[in-house]
Amino acid sequence: MAERAVQQTQRFKGFRWQVMFSFLCSCLYHSVSGQIHYSIFEEMQKGSTVGNLANDLGLNIKEIAARKLRIVSQLSEKYFSVNLGNGNLNVADRIDREALCGATEECFLTFDAVIENPLNIYHVKIDIKDINDNAPRFVQEKTELEISEYTSTGTKFLLQNAEDLDLGINSMLAYKLSANKHFVLGEKNGRTFPELILETSLDRETQSNHELILTASDGGNPVQTGTTLIMITVTDFNDNFPVFTQEIYKVSIPENIPFNSTILHVRASDKDEGINAYITYSFSTTATNVLRIFAINPTNGEIITKGLVDFEEVKYYDISVQAQDGGSLASHAKVLIQIVDENDNAPEISVTSITTPISEDSPTATVVALIKAHDLDSGENGEVDCKIIGFMPFKLLSSSGTFYKIITTSTLDREKTPYYNITIQATDKGSPPLSSLKTIRLDILDINDNPPEFEKSNFVAYVTENNQPGASIYSIHAKDKDTEENGKVVYSITTNNTEEMPSISYISINPVTGVIYALQPFNYEQDREFHIQIMAKDNGAPALNSSAMVKICIVDLNDNSPTILYPSPDGGSSSVYEMVPFSSEQGSLVTKVIRTSRVFQERDVLRHKVVVIVKDNGTPSLSATVSLTLVVADNYQHVLPEISNKSMKSDSQSNMQIYLVIAIALISFLFMLTVMFAVISKYRESKTSTSFSSMATYPQIDHSFIPQFNTGSLPLPYSYDVCVSLDPSEHNFALLKPHNNVPIDSLIDADDSGIGLKETAGIGQVSYHI
Repeated sequence: MAERAVQQTQRFKGFRWQVMFSFLCSCLYHSVSGQIHYSIFEEMQKGSTVGNLANDLGLNIKEIAARKLRIVSQLSEKYFSVNLGNGNLNVADRIDREALCGATEECFLTFDAVIENPLNIYHVKIDIKDINDNAPRFVQEKTELEISEYTSTGTKFLLQNAEDLDLGINSMLAYKLSANKHFVLGEKNGRTFPELILETSLDRETQSNHELILTASDGGNPVQTGTTLIMITVTDFNDNFPVFTQEIYKVSIPENIPFNSTILHVRASDKDEGINAYITYSFSTTATNVLRIFAINPTNGEIITKGLVDFEEVKYYDISVQAQDGGSLASHAKVLIQIVDENDNAPEISVTSITTPISEDSPTATVVALIKAHDLDSGENGEVDCKIIGFMPFKLLSSSGTFYKIITTSTLDREKTPYYNITIQATDKGSPPLSSLKTIRLDILDINDNPPEFEKSNFVAYVTENNQPGASIYSIHAKDKDTEENGKVVYSITTNNTEEMPSISYISINPVTGVIYALQPFNYEQDREFHIQIMAKDNGAPALNSSAMVKICIVDLNDNSPTILYPSPDGGSSSVYEMVPFSSEQGSLVTKVIRTSRVFQERDVLRHKVVVIVKDNGTPSLSATVSLTLVVADNYQHVLPEISNKSMKSDSQSNMQIYLVIAIALISFLFMLTVMFAVISKYRESKTSTSFSSMATYPQIDHSFIPQFNTGSLPLPYSYDVCVSLDPSEHNFALLKPHNNVPIDSLIDADDSGIGLKETAGIGQVSYHI
């Protein structure tokens, strides 16, 4: 192995000038033919430079990486690679010419160099030159011959040929026979060939066996050799050779012929008799592909198939057949087998380049992919037509040879179709035609071409007043058909004029979720409704937006107690009087809400203290109270003088009254303590309240009204006393101060007394009670 490595190194040095010459020729060929042509020797080391592909294509070395210069070939890309740093085309794997092309004189590897932006395709052809890397080889290491001792001198015996897989001078063989007394090799035009010639007669009794060594040498530098052993047994006389019916047999068979199919019979005859006439058939070739696919019956010469016949692998076979009789005489014939192509290969579709995702605003006729359709069959069986299955906004455009471009035929809309599965069908022209499918997924890149959309342009939200600050009151949502940042919606409150500015101080919105919040409590009595404009804007560039109007309606709550306009507790007067004519009929209206329950009589009390409760119909109900003093008289002149005189008398006797008042106060205090003790004891026993003797004609007030007027929003009610004299001659008034507290027993329910008026119609309407 070491010796062979040294020989290989010497050969590569000898071939260096040939490589340079081939490179210059390839450049000249490129300028003339429009394609790049290189010539290299087989078995070059990995990483060896074939040539600078970038310079030969006229490309800028700095751009080839960005433009994705690459090799496109199902076969050649295994053996070559492009260095994107310097543009060199390098050998990527071992190249064996004999394995690639066999005995074909010309051996080429071709590929397409593809570069993008813009898309260009260059055809590169590389001629693989032969080197002497194969030694001559005999199919059999030993050849046995039986030669009769009566064989005349000059008789020729055809020996097996040595085979050298190299070409040209490297495959030109010269034969040499080891030194002996009886045999020489045949010679023609100064060259020996494997034909054994008997030069001197044999004598079996003297020597019955002869061993010779046949050496085959090729014409390479250095020379390589192969040997075989020839063992000769001297026998009795056999003077007739087998004779084939034809020197050359020709037959055509289809590829994919079944195993064990008979394709040909070869025939040979021998005029001898007995064992010397018994013929045995065999192949005299050393080609392994022949021995793998074909077999010959040694008895009858039937040639059959034992392996797969593939036109795409080998198109014809040249087989040497030998017929040998029992006396070891042999003759040879050629069998030429032509393989007929069948449409047994479906087209193959490969994607060379694809741009995905593609922007949805790409113009018509944009190239999205480059594909290649190839069929291994020949003739019409290898012609391919391609089409796109289904209705899609794409079409195929033939580019160069077997290349097709996929281009757009109309505008794209990602919102309608976010991606396409483009199915390409390639069909050959064979009979029957074969087809194959290739599906390419093409994603559509979104652009911001859709603004956010609300479900409707106007929304109505209802919120009760006195709400908690920061509470959510409504949620609004807008949809954007775009994706990612283009589809993310941000909400905000906008205003077009200064009139809408106060509304913004009440409202805020979550920019992400669209939830609307109240910044402070609403008051139905101040603002019953207002409008805000919501804008939804996406995050695209440029951003798109849309708006919707939201009407906020405030729902009233019962948060205001009734207000008594007349008589006003805050009017500044210490007492409020209402006169009731003594002659009033039953049901007469007093102060709009109080009616008489019956006709007045002489024994009736002429002064009545009344507390009026005003409550609304809300939930919970709110109320207000006012105290009235009702005086029964036909006119004020009957009662006012008495009050005035009493006032004057009290002024003149003020000194005396001071002492009297002190005494009475002490007595009253003791009396009140006694009364209170008695009342409390009585209250504990009966658990009921009784009215004062002056109000004995009216029933007790309903206890349900007690918390209503005690818990009202207005101040504690006032109680007013009116004292009117029945003597009209006395016209002076005595104004008494109002009571600080109103006794509970003085409250009379209008429903129980029969003189009240109750009005209810919902929140904001009031009921009156006395």
